[in-house]
Amino acid sequence: MKKNLFLLLIFCIATLSANAQKQTYLDLLNNQPKWVDSVFKKLNRRERIAQMFFVRAHTNLGKKYTDSVGMVIKKEQLGGVIFFQGGPVRQAAATNAYQKVSHVPLLVANDGEWGLGMRLDSTISFPYQMTLGAIQNKDLIYRMGQEVAKDYKRMGMQMNLAPDADINNNAKNPVINYRSFGENKYNVATKTAAYMKGMQDGGLLTTLKHFPGHGDTDVDSHYDLPQLTFSAARLDSLEMYPFKELIKQGAAGIMIAHMNIPSLDNTPNLPSTLSKPIVTGILKEKLGFKGLIISDAMDMKGVVKYFKNGEADLLGIIAGNDILELSENSDRAIHLVRRAVRQGRIDIKTIDESVRKILTAKYWAGLNKKDTVVTQGIVANVNRNASNALVQELANASVTLLKGKDYIKNMIPIRRTAIISIGVPTVTRFQKEVSKGFYNSVYYVLDKDASATQISNIAREIGAFDQVIVGIHDSRARPGNNIPLNAGVKNFIKELSGKNAVFALFANPYNLAGLPGLENSKGLLIGYQKEDYMQISAAAVINNRLVPAGKLPVSILPNFKYGDGL
Repeated sequence: MKKNLFLLLIFCIATLSANAQKQTYLDLLNNQPKWVDSVFKKLNRRERIAQMFFVRAHTNLGKKYTDSVGMVIKKEQLGGVIFFQGGPVRQAAATNAYQKVSHVPLLVANDGEWGLGMRLDSTISFPYQMTLGAIQNKDLIYRMGQEVAKDYKRMGMQMNLAPDADINNNAKNPVINYRSFGENKYNVATKTAAYMKGMQDGGLLTTLKHFPGHGDTDVDSHYDLPQLTFSAARLDSLEMYPFKELIKQGAAGIMIAHMNIPSLDNTPNLPSTLSKPIVTGILKEKLGFKGLIISDAMDMKGVVKYFKNGEADLLGIIAGNDILELSENSDRAIHLVRRAVRQGRIDIKTIDESVRKILTAKYWAGLNKKDTVVTQGIVANVNRNASNALVQELANASVTLLKGKDYIKNMIPIRRTAIISIGVPTVTRFQKEVSKGFYNSVYYVLDKDASATQISNIAREIGAFDQVIVGIHDSRARPGNNIPLNAGVKNFIKELSGKNAVFALFANPYNLAGLPGLENSKGLLIGYQKEDYMQISAAAVINNRLVPAGKLPVSILPNFKYGDGL
């Protein structure tokens, strides 16, 4: 009898422990732990305000820069740090140094929309969100979120300033574009939810961005202030849709965009980040969001162009942001906020509420227990075989066949086949992989700035081949619009399109609009980006070893529309 009671007690304790582990950040806000209250009561007014400011850090700019950030953290006792470019070992060491001089543990973050590789060398980059938007199996994206969470926790980070919940319904968008899951609000909401939940279930704080939606702009808010001239009804039904859905599904954090939106706040030149009607009125009150509200970077021209000398920081706090990231001068900003409290412009209760939310986030992420990031073995730990295998699975699930299903199926492996890569200076992984299925093949390479003579030489030689397979490669670091191919190369692509050629585009799908003729080709695959894993997937389709399942996440009119894919 005693043994049974003992076992029952153990089971109950285990169940309670499991339930405690499953408690979300939002659940914890409703029942704040004693640690939050004890830390909060030890902070004076200046220290509370300082918790709302997060400083920029890099580990690729030398020891002097790294140490200078540490001095700011030590002097000002800020709430968090956001890392940018660097390396995993250097960042781990800097994190340990910064945490050591902080009286309250720092919340450590970076924006890893495609994982650590967005910022750190020697780490894994998962596919861009545009690529993921083509995937039909959302469970793969959930798994990616879990892998990203493992990486962040190993690095001593507690927050990812991702995923991007913007609907990219403007093909000319210079700042979101391939960072979005696409143009369809339902697809964006579903995929964003999968990524968000994967990270949050893995113990990582997330940040949906950029509220109320940065997808239909043609201005980059890093350099100027975009204006959204749409009606409030349009914004509510379209741009805000993913945010509204994900608030219902337990989003931990939301980032506010720097955009002027007259239909929501008609104050001239006022960025949404600084708008109380938008941040407090819509996000907090109308939509009922209870999680962390984070500003976009406060050093961007979109916010400081019209509000200088710290006024942007002050208005950001008044508007209802809990965290201001990358203030131009956090010491000045804290001083301005303190003065505004004394003048009655800000209610100290509002600040106290934000600080408690930040401290609760720190507790939820485990910062109530001081720990040190172990630097030994860190590179191997964030380059797991499971993550690399998942990257290939994601690529396989995204590759999209727009034309030529039967034609590709009937291509003959023993026939003379020309395999051409365009836009690069050397033989590609795509060519090597395709040749595994076409035994009688020859490689040709045509760089993005190829001369007329080089083009004509290849055009003459491939005339003797029975089959032609072409990879078009974007050589840039990021897959933007306007793929850099000269006029002669583009004309060569157009001529090949009218012959028996199969194409694979390893670039942003919007580039189809700038490559006329591909709609007439015998076969057309979209690989979305230049990386080897996409080239492997596309080659597997051409070799009839992979059945393509991806669907186009955006429309490229007049020839291709959202959802296309054979």
